[in-house]
Amino acid sequence: MTAETSQTLDRGLRVLKLLADTDHGLTVTELSTRLGVNRTVVYRLLATLEQHALVRRDLGGRARVGLGVLRLGRQVHPLVREAALPALRSLAEDIGATAHLTLVDGTEALAVAVVEPTWTDYHVAYRAGFRHPLDRGAAGRAILSARHSPKGDPGYTLTHGELEAGASGAAAPLLGVTGVEGSVGVVMLADAVPERVGVRVVDAAREVAEALR
Repeated sequence: MTAETSQTLDRGLRVLKLLADTDHGLTVTELSTRLGVNRTVVYRLLATLEQHALVRRDLGGRARVGLGVLRLGRQVHPLVREAALPALRSLAEDIGATAHLTLVDGTEALAVAVVEPTWTDYHVAYRAGFRHPLDRGAAGRAILSARHSPKGDPGYTLTHGELEAGASGAAAPLLGVTGVEGSVGVVMLADAVPERVGVRVVDAAREVAEALR
């Protein structure tokens, strides 16, 4: 801590990070131990965070992340989209296919940025705001593959006809970006995606991840 920082705010943010990293919540005692402060301090922090709906406590007294965090999270999408656009434009122009950035939203994949190529005679129409299950389409499957990859780097995912008849997709997950789970991909009218496209998508996902760090 430096003279310019707030100890209370720092502790509150640490509480949120600890709660975000657990699925079953934490007790006051557990938070007290992990933060290295007494229980009274933790009670005050939780009461303040509850007032802003950033934390909720269940009947058993375990603290969990509150719905207020989701409202803050929605404001992240425009920032992420802006950071990703240069890499998406380059990808769309290089491949001649519609490029997109997709983020996890609950149990669905949500397209938050889409860039179409400028020089092709035709391409797949794909819009920002489009949702689909995580287990369908290259974008969602790439995200799931990253979750289940023991090495944390699953490469790229290819699909055909899962979201739109006659369309193929390639996507690679965003890796190493704290708090952001998503993928970068392209969709094209083709029976199969050339290998070079998969490699280029991986490069684009790496560029977006670096822009977000």
